[in-house]
Amino acid sequence: MPASLTRNLITGGAGFVGSHLVDRLMEAGEEVICLDNFFTGRKQNVARWHNHPNFELIRHDVTDPIRLEVDRIWHLACPASPVHYQFNPIKTAKTSFLGTYNMLGLARRVGARLLLASTSEVYGDPLVHPQPESYRGNVNTHGIRACYDEGKRVAETLCFDYQRMHGTEIRIARIFNTYGPRMLPDDGRVVSNFIVQALRAQPLTLYGDGSQTRSFCYVDDLVEGLIRLMNGEHTGPINLGNPGEFTIRQLAELVRERINPELALICEPLPQDDPLQRQPVIDLAKQQLGWQPTITLQQGLEPTIADFRARLAAG
Repeated sequence: MPASLTRNLITGGAGFVGSHLVDRLMEAGEEVICLDNFFTGRKQNVARWHNHPNFELIRHDVTDPIRLEVDRIWHLACPASPVHYQFNPIKTAKTSFLGTYNMLGLARRVGARLLLASTSEVYGDPLVHPQPESYRGNVNTHGIRACYDEGKRVAETLCFDYQRMHGTEIRIARIFNTYGPRMLPDDGRVVSNFIVQALRAQPLTLYGDGSQTRSFCYVDDLVEGLIRLMNGEHTGPINLGNPGEFTIRQLAELVRERINPELALICEPLPQDDPLQRQPVIDLAKQQLGWQPTITLQQGLEPTIADFRARLAAG
């Protein structure tokens, strides 16, 4: 089937990552159905496509089944930041389990290929560093992050069971920390926290002593990886993230330098089960997808800060 006629369903398509994926697929001339319940998604993220004949926006919660005719399902729906996924942990677990179950049922019925946006959180607070796909993780099954961590783990399980039982075509991406324009100001992620605090001339809040590490992947790089995974022949799971490792304190200093070098850094207690280290091994993505990030943290912070500055100024 010609690429211009491919019908894509993107769950969570009005969210941060989903809306960037919508842009890429629409710009490539494909058809896109964007499904979102607008818990963390925003209509303005996809507003440029509202009257386009190849675009359709549906308000729908993936915990309820839906019947559509599509070729590909990009299953991104689920709150991905602690503030949002801990707001209603039962709903978060249901979104990962029932949402994935419903999307796999749809994929099976119409013969669509499904890509699951899984997460580096399946590795928990890792005892192996950096983390390869073969690492099975160190997750607290009853902690405050378990609704998300375990939800994504069971979502992966469902995908592979559907593949084994029904021959459903699946692709699994384990996404590491991603940042860029359209992040929510109140999502509690460290990049957005620091930028919003700095733009409001507030001290930057470090949790713990700031020595814990993260790897930050710019959203355009991530979307390229997702597209290559969907188009390729490797099922996954495949890590998609930037292997450049930074301490949280280093990130705070990078943000402070760009916005207001005079701001103070303050320390608060580390939240329960907050991972001390997180860094992807991306050898599999390099080998199977020919993919690796191209945008450094220093480069990606510029458009991210500019986007936050514009949105905060607009109120």
